[in-house]
Amino acid sequence: MKHAYLILAHHEFELLGYLLEALDDPRNTVFIHFDKKVAVLPVLRTSFANVIILEERVDVRWGDVSIVAAELLLFQTAQNHGKYSHYHLLSGVDMPLQTQDVIHSFCAKHANKQFIGYSQGDQKAHIERKVQRYHLFPKHFRTSGNMGDKLRKILRFICLRLQIILDIKRNLDIEFKKGTQWLSLTDEFVAFLLAQKDDILKRYNYTFCADEIFVQTACWNSRFREQIYDMTHEGNGSQRFIQWRDNQLIDWEVKDFDTLQRSDLLFARKFTSRHNDLPAAILRKLKEADL
Repeated sequence: MKHAYLILAHHEFELLGYLLEALDDPRNTVFIHFDKKVAVLPVLRTSFANVIILEERVDVRWGDVSIVAAELLLFQTAQNHGKYSHYHLLSGVDMPLQTQDVIHSFCAKHANKQFIGYSQGDQKAHIERKVQRYHLFPKHFRTSGNMGDKLRKILRFICLRLQIILDIKRNLDIEFKKGTQWLSLTDEFVAFLLAQKDDILKRYNYTFCADEIFVQTACWNSRFREQIYDMTHEGNGSQRFIQWRDNQLIDWEVKDFDTLQRSDLLFARKFTSRHNDLPAAILRKLKEADL
């Protein structure tokens, strides 16, 4: 079966080139959503994989439901295009750690599994803050420092404090779960997710970082819960190797090459052009393994 790779991209297009080269396989179709704010799109070429750049583009804002909208647009475009056994959601600064033969074989072996990472430990406070309160001005979570942004930040803070004081909560009719937004899903589950698209966008409007919650929650509250690959480990569950330190996402550096090579996980994030020798080295290793 063919695989669909769904990529959210907005910068670091040299790294996107490495990623695309690593995915260049006739069994793959690559769908790329460029943030609407990108004025000039990069020239991208493949020899074997079909690449589809979405004409409809979302103005993606960090923390806002627009990220969810962009993801759903990618899933919808891919499913409209054809039937795929798995849909892999990646950012433009990710890289596969395994060859396409290994990835396809692994997914075929676990054909009915959903590779969704679930955060461990008590997430109640995170859930309550992010999706059970109303967040004003969600397109402006990241501020530029101008007077308008400062005013919006103050109003948002006041609104949140009032909700806490008055014990105002929303979305109490569902059990939420959270984890990494980067995941790999089956065709059946993607169809299930898209059938709820309007409800998802409505529920998660005026929330914070819903991209870490909406898929985990939809799967958990459905019959697909039994198909979760690993509920006990976020990285293994999602098949993503991601570095965190003090709740901050850490870039991979050249010194991490051996660590990445020893990993059995399918993908890693995130890479940076400041250390672009690293994705280049990973790409060389993948090509050598294919010989």
